[in-house]
Parts: sequence; structure tokens; C-alpha cells
Amino acid sequence: MNKYRKKHVVIEACQFDGTDESVEWLLPQLKSGEIGRSCNKLHISTLEGVMQANIGDYVIKGVNGEFYPCKPDIFEKTYEKVK
Repeated sequence: MNKYRKKHVVIEACQFDGTDESVEWLLPQLKSGEIGRSCNKLHISTLEGVMQANIGDYVIKGVNGEFYPCKPDIFEKTYEKVK
């Protein structure tokens, strides 16, 4: 079996806290219906189907412009803030 390392890629992400400010950068996707919002949750259309982001989860914009949720513990193990 071969081993692989994740390439160094800078992504955009924001932690969803239920406020309008935490989803402001997603306004085009909210308006288009690609992302829906209800009861402090986001419903994100992905290639794998609709995924849910709860308060505390991160929403990531991938390298191809796609969006998907990520649990905070996985996010913190995988990414570090760029200065």
C-alpha cells in the first residue's frame, strides 16, 4: 500500500455560529438555493448529496469552488490558519 500526504492548499472557511455574520460570505449560494438555512442549520448541496452544518461546524470552500461542512475537531486536525 502506498502512502500519500495532503498537498498544501489554501482554502476559505468560516465557522458557522448561527449568526448572519457567519454566513455573509455565502450570500450568493444562499440566494441561489445551493445552500439553505433553517433552525440554526445549513443545508449544503454537495456531490454526495445534501449535507448539514450545525452550529460550531466549519463551512469550507473547496479548490473547485464547491462547499461542504466539516466538524470542528476534523477541521483543527487538518487545517491551520494562514497568516
